[in-house]
Amino acid sequence: MDRPSIDLDWERQRAWVEIDRAALRHNVCQIQALVAPATKIMAVVKADAYGHGAIEVARTLVAAGVEWLAVATIPEGIELRAAGIVAPILVLGAIDTDVQVRAICQWELQPTICTIAQATLISKAIAQLAPRKPLHVHLKLDTGMSRLGANWQQAVAVYRELHALPYLEIASLYSHLATADDLDPTVMELQVDRFERSQAAIRAAGYTLPMLHLANSAGILVGDRLHYQLVRPGLILYGLYPAPHLASAIDLRPVLSVRARITQVRDITAGTGVSYGYRFIADRDLTIAVVEIGYADGIPRRLSDRLQAIVRGQLVRQIGTITMDRIMLDVSQIPDLQVGEIVTMLGADGNNKIGADDWATELGTISWEILCGFKQRLPRISVN
Repeated sequence: MDRPSIDLDWERQRAWVEIDRAALRHNVCQIQALVAPATKIMAVVKADAYGHGAIEVARTLVAAGVEWLAVATIPEGIELRAAGIVAPILVLGAIDTDVQVRAICQWELQPTICTIAQATLISKAIAQLAPRKPLHVHLKLDTGMSRLGANWQQAVAVYRELHALPYLEIASLYSHLATADDLDPTVMELQVDRFERSQAAIRAAGYTLPMLHLANSAGILVGDRLHYQLVRPGLILYGLYPAPHLASAIDLRPVLSVRARITQVRDITAGTGVSYGYRFIADRDLTIAVVEIGYADGIPRRLSDRLQAIVRGQLVRQIGTITMDRIMLDVSQIPDLQVGEIVTMLGADGNNKIGADDWATELGTISWEILCGFKQRLPRISVN
């Protein structure tokens, strides 16, 4: 039996994420103004573009002049290619199987190399393919992150081996900063020094350096000496600052807003408990609104009784335990509230706004985690 079609027009959705494409374009322009004309931008769109929707974000970024994209995994890269995006895509994660190499080659992605073993695997796997085309690869050095990458002290040895392998062309040499958002630059300066010493050693061994990149979002804002030939913005693309002391370096606009609809408005009397566990009991008569969004959508349950929302431009408090699909708000100060009215969970409404940083501060975490937490059952709606 054929299933009946369902009209999922976003005006009638229970909850959704809005992606402000004008804000995204604005942020790109701000980054472009910070870097030299010859410095290219590699937009980091891993984790579904930090929860913003990788395909539409990537399309907007490329149209705005971004020349490179970066993802964490091969499937993330394939998703972009299948959507028709042709910009060069760097896979930041490690490659360790023949199957991955075949996928990399088929979808014209560019892998990160961290070890000689990985490079050898890739070269041998390409030798079994037809046709055998050279593959652009990117050598990553560990200069202090203690994560992926070849030891910076072994840069020449790894570079020499990689350069000698057939079917591989070294497209870039890069590293990743661990503390660029700290007020104390000591560790960052140590990493920069190691990166530059690695470059000097490779040049002294008789090799021409490929494209260099080091700066993440914080590194971009710290200063142009870290920009090299390419920069890798992530968080700042989406309108948030990696640290408060870097906010003066650039004017950013948040790209993501989260909104939901009211499905019931009801009056309760003093002494009435609200939601699971009765962690909230009304100390007076209240009007409450039931809103169709919960922790299954990405609203952290740990924010129960600590969350605010915006209704008709006014800040209201969330009360009771946040449930899987719903939250309750105290809307006593807003008269004649109607079912279907929109609640802003993150974003701006009138003169009030709530940002991912506000939630992160309350939870003792970082804004990156907040953005990546919004689940796929919330449709992404492009505006502007």
